[in-house]
Amino acid sequence: MSTNSAPPPGTGDIFPEEAVSWLALETTARRIFSLYGYGEIRTPVFEYTEVFQRGLGNDTEVVQKEMYTFEDRGGRSLTLRPEGTAGVMRALSGTDAMNGVENRVYYIGPMFRGERPAAGRRRQFHQIGVENVGRVAPALDAESIAMLCHFLNEIGASGFQLLLNTRGVPEDRKPAEEALREYFAPRIGSLCEDCRNRLERNIWRILDCKQPECQAHIAGAPDAASLFAAPSREYFDKVCSILTDQNIDFTVEPRLVRGLDYYVHTVFELTHPGLGGQNAIAGGGRYELNLPGLNRPVCGVGFAAGMERLLMVLDAMNIPKETVPGPTLYLVSLGAKALVRNRKLADALRRRGIAVALEAEEKSMKSQMRSADRLKAKNVFIVGDAELESGSAVLQSMSDGSRQTIPIDSLEKVIST
Repeated sequence: MSTNSAPPPGTGDIFPEEAVSWLALETTARRIFSLYGYGEIRTPVFEYTEVFQRGLGNDTEVVQKEMYTFEDRGGRSLTLRPEGTAGVMRALSGTDAMNGVENRVYYIGPMFRGERPAAGRRRQFHQIGVENVGRVAPALDAESIAMLCHFLNEIGASGFQLLLNTRGVPEDRKPAEEALREYFAPRIGSLCEDCRNRLERNIWRILDCKQPECQAHIAGAPDAASLFAAPSREYFDKVCSILTDQNIDFTVEPRLVRGLDYYVHTVFELTHPGLGGQNAIAGGGRYELNLPGLNRPVCGVGFAAGMERLLMVLDAMNIPKETVPGPTLYLVSLGAKALVRNRKLADALRRRGIAVALEAEEKSMKSQMRSADRLKAKNVFIVGDAELESGSAVLQSMSDGSRQTIPIDSLEKVIST
């Protein structure tokens, strides 16, 4: 076990001066998503392993290589959630969403994947995600994308690019897979080791490979969507038409498939130049999840955005950081009696919603003024024996040094105005 202060590899501590930026993202997400009728859902950070095996697909990279799985005391296999959708769908499968009733939820929280740590990619990472569950309609896909764009613009992450494609439906995929296999099979010797395995196991994952030796071959691969049946192409055309009507710019990317097997119809990804090579900041699409104990899939559309990556984008754009707000008032106590009085005063003011700080023990005025400055207090109120006797004390502004003498009992009214 490490004896230094560093957390485990692939994780990180979030200190107060950083946490305010995280809170700002979360607050904006809650505000924007509520405008579209979404409410927050909170699910466990671990699920039965089969929720992910069946929901995400046993052949996906996440299930094969990246999950943190363990047994509980009863011998049941549990997994720390590697993404948010499957757990949310498990929760909503017990609601009227299974009868075609629309459910709108969002989630915010940590996810866990045993990946190699990299910039913006951790083993414990955090996502903001949205799921619209129960109904299938191109307009809902388009609205989900529009809401994500609204959120990104609201936090200041403008300049992103929206990439769009269709996965069709399962019935469409056999002719497309045959065309892809016919194209990639003669090139198998030039592909990376993972893609050589994917040729038979899950050929769609080749299109998602980021290895340089595979990229040139992927660029020349057939457009799978052109082989889909007419209803799937019409569904996608409708999504594109709605986005165009809403003046949302996008690029159709025929190689975009996303990494999980549950996607059908619309898939999308948003990238940002502020992140360099690994530039994806959010993505999602429409899906059908097969979950344990259900005889039909759960249908929905949604997206997830990595909070670490969003914060990296804001840093790259030099967006001013949120700062820890200082207390409205610092109570300076000169003597034991003044400290007793200030403790009571601080308690009364805090109950009125006013942020107050004070030294817990008797200290010199110079020491207390240094503390007020370090905490970025807006004002100090200086109370000593003489002030207690007169009933008035000095209120000093820390920004300009201006001072006024006010009755101690009227402090709350003066600070509140």
